[in-house]
Amino acid sequence: MKQEIINKETLQHIELAKKGNQASFNYLLDAFWSNVYAYQFKKIGNEIDAEDITIQTFAKAFNKIDSFNPEYQFSTWLIAISKNLHYDLLRKRKSSIITKSTSNETNEVYDIVDDTPTPEDKIIREQNLAKLLKNIKKLQPKYQEVINLRFFQELSYKEIATQINEPMNNVKVKLLRAKKLLADIIRNNNS
Repeated sequence: MKQEIINKETLQHIELAKKGNQASFNYLLDAFWSNVYAYQFKKIGNEIDAEDITIQTFAKAFNKIDSFNPEYQFSTWLIAISKNLHYDLLRKRKSSIITKSTSNETNEVYDIVDDTPTPEDKIIREQNLAKLLKNIKKLQPKYQEVINLRFFQELSYKEIATQINEPMNNVKVKLLRAKKLLADIIRNNNS
């Protein structure tokens, strides 16, 4: 019975995410990050690659969320995406060919609306600047970079994607993850 309730809640968030609801994207990221990351870490054994593939997994999933079939488990769908991305990484490494996304792919990126303040946003805003900068320094460099570019240099997602040479959807997921980690650091420091 409890599993059924979790599935209904997840399905509600999936439907809201299809309409661009930022809080639902955050919910899905928080609810399923650990599963996807653990799967990748077990396969790869490298934290950095596992985290990068997990970010790419959520970016691709959010981009293709309209294609999700509710007859299947959302976690199974995410793992399938993650598995394919892992195979792609292995193929790229074997062939040593680096491919870049085309401008058409960039234009097709699912636009995740970022205008709804999340609980993490509220916590971050409540910090004074000195404490906030100190807490940002506790994040991994790649998360520090996207936080700095978005909130201090006030660059758009597209500008950040160009600057760090990554697809825009990866930037969006990295920012979601960075805000979540930063809010957790702030909460832990306040308790």
